[in-house]
Amino acid sequence: MQSTSRGNTAGNLSRKGKSMEKSMIKGIAIGGIAMVVLAAGVVMGYKVLVKPKFAEVVAVKEITETIKTPREVCKDVPVQQQAPVKDPYRVTGTVIGGVAGGLLGNQIGHGRGKTVATVAGAAGGAYVGNQVQGSMQKSDVVTTTKRVCKTVYDKSQKVVGYDVTYRLEGKEGVIRTSFKPGATLPVKNGQVDVTPPEAKP
Repeated sequence: MQSTSRGNTAGNLSRKGKSMEKSMIKGIAIGGIAMVVLAAGVVMGYKVLVKPKFAEVVAVKEITETIKTPREVCKDVPVQQQAPVKDPYRVTGTVIGGVAGGLLGNQIGHGRGKTVATVAGAAGGAYVGNQVQGSMQKSDVVTTTKRVCKTVYDKSQKVVGYDVTYRLEGKEGVIRTSFKPGATLPVKNGQVDVTPPEAKP
């Protein structure tokens, strides 16, 4: 009887031990799954809460415009103009022409005809002399120097901005900045910040 009682007691202890072992295995398994789920939730929450602070600069393209700067250029050029007329009434030419014409007319004819020829020669000579002097005065020019100035424009290229290609959270975009960025651009509230570095407080 004592032997049978001892056998029953040992069997009961064995069954209790196996039951406790299964419970521990289940607890460990459940605890492991809970840890994995918890860790995944923490990682996802971290990614949501912690936004990237910088965007990677992929490419930078200068934006230029043509600037025209005026300047004055001057040079001296020769200019011809009619010389001042010293005898505007052409008295000299008229007198010389009249004398020459009178002498020539005096050689023609006799008596009264000679007188008429002399007067006609003087009148004709005076007219011709007047016209010859006028032609000479028109062709009498003097050369002077005149300073001529004009405005010319020097062209140059000025950088007015930069088209920046950036990568943020795996996506690329293009934004214009007034300054040349470095390897990264700051991110503020999920947006690329293009405030010039010297203008930031």
